[in-house]
Amino acid sequence: MRRLLWSVAGFTLLEVLVAVFVLALGIVGGVSMQLAAMRARHQGTLLAQASMLATSMVERMRANRAQLQLPVGANPYLTLDYDVLDSPAPVPPAVLCHATPCDAAQLAWFDLYQIKQALRDQLPGGRVLVCRDAAPWSGGTLQWPCSGGEAAPLVIKVGWRGKNPDGTPQLDRTGQHAPGVALAIGAL
Repeated sequence: MRRLLWSVAGFTLLEVLVAVFVLALGIVGGVSMQLAAMRARHQGTLLAQASMLATSMVERMRANRAQLQLPVGANPYLTLDYDVLDSPAPVPPAVLCHATPCDAAQLAWFDLYQIKQALRDQLPGGRVLVCRDAAPWSGGTLQWPCSGGEAAPLVIKVGWRGKNPDGTPQLDRTGQHAPGVALAIGAL
């Protein structure tokens, strides 16, 4: 008697479904890693922009020592609290110092105008604040409120309205977006 042996070669439907499921998990994992990398790159770019803006403002202020050393009420730099989303577009000062010679006060107002323009152009949703602050850090995070008097160091704070991965606004424990950068101006 002869036996017929049937050998079946191939995949079952269940094996195909398991393979497709494993492939789909790999694709979803790869896409989520790509999104996380893009978000980190974007946040890094914003941090770099904020650092450059703050550094630029520090250098401008150091170059204009006459205005920088004025007391709190007379120092034009200490009037800077500009939020791109809550403030109108900056109005150019009476004298644009790149075209006309300026005195120290005119230069300070021109510097403030330029930093507002740069913030508007380079850091959408950004905010810049110059103040005297003895303790810009509170609980491990930077804070917008300033705590200093005449003896406290001058600090430039720059931040932006970030978002969490789920799209909700990134807020600190006080319900505000926190500054991303704070630079203290060294000894005058």
